Amino acid sequence: MLALILVSFICSLIAAMLLIRWGREHAKLYKEDMPQRFHIGTVPRLGGLAILVGLFISWLFLTLAFPMGINLNIKAPWPIIWPWFLIALPAVLGGIFEDMTQRLSVVYRLALTAASAVLACWLLNISVPRLGIPVIDVWMQSTPIIGIALAIIAIGGLPHAFNIIDGYNGLAGTVAVMICLALVHVALQLGDRQLAAMLICLAAATAGFLLWNYPRGLIFAGDGGAYLWGVVIAVASITLVQRHPTVSPWFPMLLLIYPVWETLFSIYRKAVRGTSPGVADALHFHQLIYRRIVRSVFHDDASRQMLMRNNRTSPWLWSFALLTMAPAVLFWDNTLVLMICCALFVVIYVAAYMMLIRFKVPNWLRR
Repeated sequence: MLALILVSFICSLIAAMLLIRWGREHAKLYKEDMPQRFHIGTVPRLGGLAILVGLFISWLFLTLAFPMGINLNIKAPWPIIWPWFLIALPAVLGGIFEDMTQRLSVVYRLALTAASAVLACWLLNISVPRLGIPVIDVWMQSTPIIGIALAIIAIGGLPHAFNIIDGYNGLAGTVAVMICLALVHVALQLGDRQLAAMLICLAAATAGFLLWNYPRGLIFAGDGGAYLWGVVIAVASITLVQRHPTVSPWFPMLLLIYPVWETLFSIYRKAVRGTSPGVADALHFHQLIYRRIVRSVFHDDASRQMLMRNNRTSPWLWSFALLTMAPAVLFWDNTLVLMICCALFVVIYVAAYMMLIRFKVPNWLRR
């Protein structure tokens, strides 16, 4: 595993460095008045491309290691690996195109992530096998199309969920790494080294990108990075549940509840206001943390002050996400406990959001 980690990390690190050096021109298209913008200057949004390079090279190394006589104790032939790369391409390339041009509408981006989802169901024959609720599980077993439809919704929707929480340096990338490591932990416990190896490659490639992204903010993941995380993690989560009956389907649900609920809640609050879900705003949970809690930062330079506030926002959300990941890893085979934890998260999230939006933040929380 160490060799895979080094290959993925170094390739992503170098690719990101090159993009920082030669990829700034497109960033000028990103308008200064966009509500989700919390930085000053032109920063390349091609971190997703760097992660993709690191991931692809490490996956290729994984398939060639055994024929080359390198013993990784993992058998992952190319016919098993290439569908994963092909599945990610429509969503990731569409995201990268949007990052470079700012011309790809929400409808087209949804269509591309849906295309990745359909490819996953076709090439890997995956579907959501069960929901951990006996009555519904019997219904799903008799009607397989339901599991396929749920898989398409999950794989097509999670990339956009990651894109929503990708608002500050290191936020979405670190959450993605934590989720990957949690999935790796359970996969290794079940002896699924192949799936664990593929996810550890994604975590390492993301770490290579994060070295430039946090805390200096020299490159952003962009839509391409968010879509790559979303597609690969969604496919891996469904695959883990499908391969191993002991894994509760609520294990990946609890792992991903932060980006998933952030998305669902955003759709709800925009619908209540009569706004399209595709219209960006500055009322997401992480943006309220930035405005209402992380405020006491002083510096003569405005750009440096914004960067410092930006960097201090992410740890709040990392801790928030970790509250769901810890019980998920501890109780990955206990559906009832996982369902209760998901419900508790929703209650805590809504209560915290209302506290922030109504300016009722306790003084001891202000920084």
